[in-house]
Amino acid sequence: MNEVKVVRDLRPVLDQDFHDIIYEKNRETHVARVTINRPQTLNSLTGETMWEIASAINDAAADELIGVVLLTGAGDRAFSSGGDIHWEKSGIQSKFFQVDARIVHDAIRHCLKPVIAVVKGYAIGMGNHLAYCCDLTIAADNAVFGQNGPRVGSPAEGIIVSYSTFVVGQKRARELWMVCRKYSASEALAMGMCNAVVPLDQLDQEVDSWCAEILALSPSVLAGIKASFEVVADFLRDSDPGHWQRILKPGGYPVQELLEGQNAFLEKRPPDFWRFRS
Repeated sequence: MNEVKVVRDLRPVLDQDFHDIIYEKNRETHVARVTINRPQTLNSLTGETMWEIASAINDAAADELIGVVLLTGAGDRAFSSGGDIHWEKSGIQSKFFQVDARIVHDAIRHCLKPVIAVVKGYAIGMGNHLAYCCDLTIAADNAVFGQNGPRVGSPAEGIIVSYSTFVVGQKRARELWMVCRKYSASEALAMGMCNAVVPLDQLDQEVDSWCAEILALSPSVLAGIKASFEVVADFLRDSDPGHWQRILKPGGYPVQELLEGQNAFLEKRPPDFWRFRS
């Protein structure tokens, strides 16, 4: 995909330039590429990053001359290491996140074109569930997948968690989220978290091949097929947003416990979640 050039014939959603991502769109090749461009933090995600990703995907979804959307990370070290800890900590302290992480998942689900996660290096936390929520996932052999939320006090609930059961099944999904192991690219392939694994230096060629196969098909028929797949999970997204919090306890997530996970990560020490329990 190195030959794809930026084509600014359509302004991004909300008519704003991007800072945390690179958005490339070529209406001649019918391919759009969204690159998370924060390599200094292993492409971690803040509210601004998520807003930009969702905006770019929404723009590609609205363009009738785009047939495939690629989501990837800058550099070879990480697709995305997940939520930026400093951003998450500030949100927990204020008990308010300015951007709901679900906007990115909704953008992927509502884009009626195949969205392909192109994974190099770490796909951890939100990086991992972004990858498994894409329609297809193509990984380099240096990819590492896994969840990290319970380790660092990063809350997750609802469709972000439960969608994984559609991908790997109930037992593996619960292992993924409740044990927080890391999985190599070959292990992830065997689990069903990715569609193909190739050597790092062959990744672009492999992605080109998948794009060519998809673009030879009817985009209208593919839109109907994607909508048919996504409607199965609609009940997960549309359920009462307060339901998960009421299952936990009336007060929701205990802030002290979440901050302990964030502080322990930043201080490079093991967290002690149990000291807050009587």
